[in-house]
Amino acid sequence: MKHANTNTIRLNRKLLSCALASCLLMGAAPAVLAQSTSATLRGQVSADSAPASDAQVTATNVATGLTRSVQASPSGSYSLVGLPPGTYRIEVTSGGQTAVENVTLQVGQTATLNLGVGGLPAAATGEATDLQTVTVTAPVLIEANTSEIATYVSNRQIEALPQASRNFLAFADIVPGVVFNTGTDGSTSLRSGPQQAGGVNVFIDGVGQKDYVLKGGISGQDSSRGNPFPQLGIAEYKVITSNYKAEFDQLSSAAIVAVTQSGTNEFRGDFFWDKSSDEWTAKSIREEKGDPQPESKTEQYGVSFGGPIVQDRMHFFLAYEAKEFESPRTVTPGRNFRIDQLPAALQPLARNTTSAPFKEDLFFGKLSWTPGDNHLVELTGKYRDEDELTNIGGVNTAPYGTLKVGEETRVDLRYQYSAMDWLNDAHITFEDITFGVTPATLANGFNLLIPRQGQETRDNPDMDLIINAGGGGDRQLKGQKGVSVQNDFTWFGFEGHAIKAGVKYKVIDINAYEQQPFTPQFRYDLLRSTTVPYEVFFTASGSGGPIGVESRNKQLGVYVQDDWQVTDRLLLNLGVRWDYEQTPSVEDHVTPPGLVSALRNFPNINNANVDYDYNDFISTGSNRDSFKEAFQPRLGFSYDLTGEQRHVIFGGAGRAYNRNQFDYLSFERYRLAFQRYTYRFNTPGHPCQPSVTCLQFNPSFFDPATLSALAAANPNAGSEVFLLRNDIKTPYSDQFSLGIRNTFPLLGHDWNSSFTLQHILSHDGILFAIGNRRPDGAYAPPGVTFGSGPFGFPLPGFGLFFLGDNAVETRLNSVLVSLDKPYTSDSGWGVTFAYTYNDAKENRSNSDIFTFDYPNLDNVGFIGATGISKHRLVATGIADFFGMTLSSKLTLASPPGNTNLDCFEGFDPGACNNAGFNTYYFDEQKFRQLDLALQKEWDTGTDLRFRVRGDVLNVTNERNYTDFGNFRGVGRVQNPDFGRRTGDGILLPTRTFKLSFGISW
Repeated sequence: MKHANTNTIRLNRKLLSCALASCLLMGAAPAVLAQSTSATLRGQVSADSAPASDAQVTATNVATGLTRSVQASPSGSYSLVGLPPGTYRIEVTSGGQTAVENVTLQVGQTATLNLGVGGLPAAATGEATDLQTVTVTAPVLIEANTSEIATYVSNRQIEALPQASRNFLAFADIVPGVVFNTGTDGSTSLRSGPQQAGGVNVFIDGVGQKDYVLKGGISGQDSSRGNPFPQLGIAEYKVITSNYKAEFDQLSSAAIVAVTQSGTNEFRGDFFWDKSSDEWTAKSIREEKGDPQPESKTEQYGVSFGGPIVQDRMHFFLAYEAKEFESPRTVTPGRNFRIDQLPAALQPLARNTTSAPFKEDLFFGKLSWTPGDNHLVELTGKYRDEDELTNIGGVNTAPYGTLKVGEETRVDLRYQYSAMDWLNDAHITFEDITFGVTPATLANGFNLLIPRQGQETRDNPDMDLIINAGGGGDRQLKGQKGVSVQNDFTWFGFEGHAIKAGVKYKVIDINAYEQQPFTPQFRYDLLRSTTVPYEVFFTASGSGGPIGVESRNKQLGVYVQDDWQVTDRLLLNLGVRWDYEQTPSVEDHVTPPGLVSALRNFPNINNANVDYDYNDFISTGSNRDSFKEAFQPRLGFSYDLTGEQRHVIFGGAGRAYNRNQFDYLSFERYRLAFQRYTYRFNTPGHPCQPSVTCLQFNPSFFDPATLSALAAANPNAGSEVFLLRNDIKTPYSDQFSLGIRNTFPLLGHDWNSSFTLQHILSHDGILFAIGNRRPDGAYAPPGVTFGSGPFGFPLPGFGLFFLGDNAVETRLNSVLVSLDKPYTSDSGWGVTFAYTYNDAKENRSNSDIFTFDYPNLDNVGFIGATGISKHRLVATGIADFFGMTLSSKLTLASPPGNTNLDCFEGFDPGACNNAGFNTYYFDEQKFRQLDLALQKEWDTGTDLRFRVRGDVLNVTNERNYTDFGNFRGVGRVQNPDFGRRTGDGILLPTRTFKLSFGISW
């Protein structure tokens, strides 16, 4: 074993020992706070207007019988922590008198309830209710005194609001600052602000669902039409856009905190079946113009069942959901090309709309056991299996598609112990997640391109893609598997303080294999020849790297936080966490000697004018260390202006570290295993000087074996190389906010509102920039600051090489406004309004991880963030009438930010730049969608209830267009299509009717 590894192991042991010791010490000191999914109920007990120091407060879950008791302090204050969300009977006894009140607690909530005995109005005095004989309803307590910018999504909203897919995350966008995106291929993603989906984390029953390899943020949400969890298994969840407390890890934007369904003392079940088809779907624009409407099918079905094993002590819950899709895909050639302008052989592929099948199975099970009033044991398990045909439509014809499979298993064992003044909550978890991709057609790729506008007569012009056919070439196998142990200890023995400390240690095996492209991709110039390519892009087995990259990562996170009730009006949330991750595949990597020699003998980068030191990217296997600076202070406050929780000012500042995506960290290893080659052919319009990588075309090159032999005879020639900076950092965000939360009477009901100013800066996103330089050491010719990079100056024996460094940043100033009247069974209605104003900027379009136009982003200005609307409004409503329920969701958004190449001032020298365009150029790209659902339920007089429901998505059949010209122009001659709609592409759905049947018992 190497000496460096020995030191690392010793360091890990010391860190783990210190973390465990800190938690034990915190157990001897004051500590308290709700578990991320459990609720806390606290307040003051009074007896005849005086503090009830002898009061006993007991909370009993009316559905499961779970009971928790606590003794009030000498000042009459009490705290009940670790309560699973649900409806509780709160019973307070003091001086021989008893009072009872029913309340409903939400996920991760810290609620205040003042209680009284002796005729006080705070609670109803009298005998306890027999919970076995009545159905208990109770008001939902509002969490006003918190610095978190958080909104709850209730089970009623999940069940009632219209939606296209049963993805429980689809309701997160009823919260200001959050967007649930559905792509043109039906895949879904969740993002907050200009940061990408990878900045999000979802915590289910207190356990993070982070995807360490792919970019979807959580497992099952990267380029998938599937759901990460069965919706039947979700009870409710909370969305926190910023100011989350120190217990939340591995995120830099929004946190979703969900709690799963549990069995109760009654046997209950539910079955549903949803269906939609092409007969119930309005035609697209191209179908209205004469293209045939393809057959489509959308079916979703599932069942759940739960109940008691031992009354009040042990319960179970099971859920299964499935999705079966047959989704039409329409080919839309690039650059606004008409299909009749394509070569004759490609026209049938472009005209024939094809179907993209998808199948998913989701299972969830939960066993809850309460062996005593102070104990709670939960065992949960989830299994997800999905496969689909994707990557078709747009510029990709059906043969160019990709077959994709995903499988996931997660198991969590939880033990919670509650004492009079402390709570311990422990988890042991296991996860096994795989993701695989292979081409639908094993054939050479056919990439048809055309010179960019204004360059048609130039040699070797920049090219725009028109259409792809043949084999797609995408092949991947990636995943993660491991176990973790986490423990959260809460102490509430110090009056006025709620202190919590926790530790999580995880060992996770991560793997990434990728061969891109798996089949050679031949590129053709439409204006020159569609039979003789001008270039081929392919991979071949290289030397110096593994076929796949595997790494046994070790993760450690520790935190401590305190909710300090300074006065009866002022609450401070004080916390700090620290995270550490060891990635052996990166830290132990050795840059191949042949590559090191090539770098050191390349005069272009050994020039005094070079703007970087390549030695910072050469790894010896002992000069890289794990990032140890992930300290994250998180501070917040709330101040109750009136003392009645009706007007509360709140704010906070904090730092949150995400993590580097393992897929990106693996580039420097698996790109050596299957090296990427680009060979040019000396053809008209694309001349090149004969060399190892510039050849006269021969039809034998269509044989992949010939290309492999060519690469073997000239190893590394023209191949791409990736290097990581030795001291690569972990991306993070700094978050600041200030707002006011209000509760006020209107129309005979209490309404809630919130107004928040939010400022978020994200830093250190990874970027790969070209490391090659010209003979004088410069990136570009004199006077050129954009484009014209060192593409004609390969690393000897190789080609382009890329330097991976921290560079991508985003900036967000936003205004978040919410207004809601919560749904209650007594009123029978509820509404929500969520408005977001975004001023979002980024220094790399769409946070792309590659740049080919600049040597780095040091002097690159910030532009408007791609895909982020300046204004966004989401409104929902639920109303019961005549035994039916009507629900609605309205989404309005201004045009999203658009970014593309701006050559309005001309091409030379350096006149082009990346620009973020004002949204008024793209007014037609604004988004509008109204969805409605109507449900009728019949009570059969037995335990069975039957329901029928109809959802109409996009009721007004709005055309939310996607194809716009965002190339501004050349030489002060504006492109006539700039800012205008250039195609018939739209975001789905068109107006669609979905029919649902269900049975509940």
